[in-house]
Amino acid sequence: MSALSFCAESHAGCLFRRECIVTVTSVVGLQWGDEAKGKIVDILTDSHQVVVRYQGGNNAGHTVKFDGETYKLSLLPTGILRPGVKAVIGNGLVVNPEALLKEIQSLTDRGVPISGENLMVSDRAHVILPYHIVEDAVYEKRRGEQAIGTTGRGIGTCYRDKALRSHAIRIGDLYHPNSFRTRLADIVVAKNLMLKALDPSVELLDADAIFTSYTRYAELIKPYVVDTTAWLHRALQADANILFEGAQGSLLDVDHGTFPYVTSSNSSSAGIHSGSGVPEREIDRMIGIVKAYTTRVGGGPFPTELNNEIGQHIRDVGHEYGTVTGRPRRCGWLDGVATAYGARICGVDEIAVMLLDVLAQLDEVCICEAYEIRGERTTDFPSHVEDLEVAKPIYRRIPGWKQDITGARKLSDLPFGARAYVDSISELMGLPVKFISIGPDRAQTILL
Repeated sequence: MSALSFCAESHAGCLFRRECIVTVTSVVGLQWGDEAKGKIVDILTDSHQVVVRYQGGNNAGHTVKFDGETYKLSLLPTGILRPGVKAVIGNGLVVNPEALLKEIQSLTDRGVPISGENLMVSDRAHVILPYHIVEDAVYEKRRGEQAIGTTGRGIGTCYRDKALRSHAIRIGDLYHPNSFRTRLADIVVAKNLMLKALDPSVELLDADAIFTSYTRYAELIKPYVVDTTAWLHRALQADANILFEGAQGSLLDVDHGTFPYVTSSNSSSAGIHSGSGVPEREIDRMIGIVKAYTTRVGGGPFPTELNNEIGQHIRDVGHEYGTVTGRPRRCGWLDGVATAYGARICGVDEIAVMLLDVLAQLDEVCICEAYEIRGERTTDFPSHVEDLEVAKPIYRRIPGWKQDITGARKLSDLPFGARAYVDSISELMGLPVKFISIGPDRAQTILL
């Protein structure tokens, strides 16, 4: 499908013609990630022809139920599962070519067609190389109890080299073998010196072996590699409906999150322009995804964390284990202060409340509506973790509903407690709730 033919195409029963409303939509998580964004992206893909991932790497993931099958995606945008939809890996990602190829193979083995017709990878995206993964492990080991809790996949170390520039390799560089070999040799010398100084037991890296393997990867991913920025601007000119898919969550944003317990990219909506080349002013609709409770993975303060049987109950019922790592997630009550902050920095228009069904068996549910920090009440989210570490949550308590809600299909089907809970979320955030997810299947979604 060419960019210029978008408006003449039909998809999933919706005709994309000139008289149709053209929308550019963004889906962004408002917490510490794992908000079930993939389900909403999947639903919205029915009315969009392009799905763009704009930041992160294979440290994040989406679990999507599609045609009775469950898919766990890491680098590939959710749109890859939909016939006729273009999936775009933007320039803001850091890409491990080996991981990308494995993910492509895992989907093609299950009958999902992937080619240059439905997958594009930016030639400006930066490449994760073996030394990034080794560095990641060495740094976390040296931090000891102060470890950030990275996934160990070299994401942060690759983004660091991107900022430093001199040690950065982009996907497009792989197709200039002479300069790639020369630069790689210089980089590996420097990396080996640094790694040996940090950890004398580390195994030295071989530049020739890396060059050989990455040259092979480059040939295998070549059908997908294009200038995605130029392509996306042509798609905009052709009135394509484009959906931006965030990874992780706004509270993990490197600039606006709980630094240093964050990811290494702009996981809030701030990353859309820098990670795709599309101006944020092009976006018509910004949807914030809110899990009905709060989870986070790795280190960092978590005011509403429940280190008790309720927290374990939420973890078990919600299957709160990492899509990529399998790590158990820390669980707690919904933090309305943190979530409202995420909505503000992202400029969200509306809210999707996810996994409401997980709370159905509890006698009482709570939402943090304010913090007490050193004796003062505040609804502002602290900018420094030292303040967040001493924040005491002030809860709004709502009677539980103690009944299965997975069969609800409209708002009036929800029991009083569930409706009161959703209304409280909307009130605390000052935004309308437009989606309520009450189960993993697409049909288990109330649209308002």
